[in-house]
Amino acid sequence: MASPTSSDEINEFFLNVVMETTQIIIEDEETSSKRRKRQQCLNRDREGAHDRLMADYFAENPVYTDEMFRRRFRMSRRLFLRIANDLANYDPFFTLRWDATGKRGFTTLQKCTSAIRQLAYGTSSDMWDEYLKMSDRTSRESLYQFCKGVVKLYSTKYLRRPTKNDIIKLYQAHESKHGFPGMLGSIDCMHWPWRNCPNAWRGQFTRGDHGHPTLILEAVASNDLWVWHAFFGVPGSNNDINVLGQSDIFNDIINGTGPDSRFSVSGVEYKHGYYLADGIYPTYAAIVKTIPYPEDEKRKKFAKCQESARKDVERLFGVLQQKWHIVANPARALELKTLRYCMYACILLHNMIIEDEGNAICEYDPNDIHENVVPVDEGQQESNMWALYNETTHNHLRSDLIEHVWQFGRVNNNE
Repeated sequence: MASPTSSDEINEFFLNVVMETTQIIIEDEETSSKRRKRQQCLNRDREGAHDRLMADYFAENPVYTDEMFRRRFRMSRRLFLRIANDLANYDPFFTLRWDATGKRGFTTLQKCTSAIRQLAYGTSSDMWDEYLKMSDRTSRESLYQFCKGVVKLYSTKYLRRPTKNDIIKLYQAHESKHGFPGMLGSIDCMHWPWRNCPNAWRGQFTRGDHGHPTLILEAVASNDLWVWHAFFGVPGSNNDINVLGQSDIFNDIINGTGPDSRFSVSGVEYKHGYYLADGIYPTYAAIVKTIPYPEDEKRKKFAKCQESARKDVERLFGVLQQKWHIVANPARALELKTLRYCMYACILLHNMIIEDEGNAICEYDPNDIHENVVPVDEGQQESNMWALYNETTHNHLRSDLIEHVWQFGRVNNNE
């Protein structure tokens, strides 16, 4: 008879312990919630900040000149307003709204100005609080939403594949400027340091010659510095060959969906245009490299011309980093997707500025579409792939270009 009594006492004891422990936890949570500080609500005068922004840059007679606007916004006022209006029509985030308490939010111009200034100067999102009266969180969100909206709205037009008419104009421009017939552009890679790379990924994104995590951008640029191809996000431990193997730059050739890009040099017809590249790139039929140790004057002149013309893509990287300091400074975002949006947005804005200033070689024609949109069968794809990788074609093309440059080429504009 004693056993049930002792069992009941034990159960009651444990029940009391559980209840006391629960009560202690509840009291601790209530105490900590009372101690938790709420974020202080600041009266930032958002409407006054908008009025000052309008008076400084967007009024009929603004305080700052067009030249000052372009230097600080990296583009003309006309282009900036066009982008702001497009974003307001595309994403409700960029429209003026009121919160649940009836407090006025930020205007389209305030959010776009904050985003552009962060891209242009590479500053933290807290930098523009005093002028735009925008909190760190709102500025950061404005930047990421701006980059995402630019990529969604303008990629089709401003990061398009060259059409047949584009290729004809590129051939003419590059032969006239550099003396290389059939040249589509120059290809190379750039590293963007990643400050806040997750520790688990640091080894994958770090290469010995850099010593810190980076992300790689592969780009093709024409002489006007227009970006015709961009592939970003490969871990920095890769080299240019690995990046080329992962990018889609030659997919149109392999799938048979690219436009007709035939050209002739030294009396020989070639099926596809080519890109100028440095010595690390493979000996593909669509890549022309320099001669590392030229032995005669003919090859010395070709090497000098090739290395001079190939500077187009290196100039592009320099212009991108000077225009958009965010890609010159180590990246602060944690997510790779966010960094991709930032990089592609900078490239798209760069191309839009070239077009807006009338410096683009090719003009966009919405009616100029690719003729071949259906990929060829697998057998033909394999044949196209081996034709692209043909080292013999690469050597023959370079030999024909050596002869052409020797007769008609130039090293610089003064020759």
